[in-house]
Amino acid sequence: MIAIGARVGCVSLLFVVACFAVAAGARAEPAADYAALLAAPDRSDADRQADRRRDPLPFLLFAGPRPGMKVLDMGAGGGYSTELMARAVAPNGSVYAQYPADGNERAKAAFAARMNRPAMNNVVLLARPFDDPVPGDVHDFDLITFLFYYHDTTYMSVDRAEMDRKLFAALKPGGLLVIADHSARPGDGVTVGKTLHRIEEASVRKEIEAAGFRLVGAGDFWRHPEDTRDFVSFKPTTPVDAFVLKFAKPR
Repeated sequence: MIAIGARVGCVSLLFVVACFAVAAGARAEPAADYAALLAAPDRSDADRQADRRRDPLPFLLFAGPRPGMKVLDMGAGGGYSTELMARAVAPNGSVYAQYPADGNERAKAAFAARMNRPAMNNVVLLARPFDDPVPGDVHDFDLITFLFYYHDTTYMSVDRAEMDRKLFAALKPGGLLVIADHSARPGDGVTVGKTLHRIEEASVRKEIEAAGFRLVGAGDFWRHPEDTRDFVSFKPTTPVDAFVLKFAKPR
């Protein structure tokens, strides 16, 4: 779930067109000033240190969280990305952070401590399994983020097809699902999730599209073509290649 520091690149024309279409249809408020958000004086030193390897600015620009949005952050872990989303959708938006009750104890403790910060006032923790991430009465999300955790569901007791269907149902028509993960080699599919903590991009796309989503964009800002993709992603010998895919629920 750790994004290795990367270079800023371009995004596809398909994404640009889709971004304008979604923004126009949703009539959302203007995007937050993400650079100012990252520079906020009340952010922790630990998060500022994490920024150096996670390089969040291009992701925020790509995902486009805006004030007033309702966001679901899947695999929230210690809450680094959850807090960024909470700041981006404030003051009148909300963020739901999903993480299973039997998840990593260190991550849960970090999230609990983070909840004491004023920036997390608009956050609701959902201690729920990946394949049943939200209560039935919680829906109409504008945006779902799933950052560097989809690969983990390949070796957990998770029905990924059911998980993807639940995410599709939870979004409002026109809503977006943005997935980022560490790239596996072509042909590895979902077989190296536990050993290398990676997943093949094509496999993610196939599974998500099977649930009804439509691919509308891809970002190359965390790409590292020099990555051989044959080592554990959280013990890098060189920068780790990461793909970022944006899907939409058709209107």
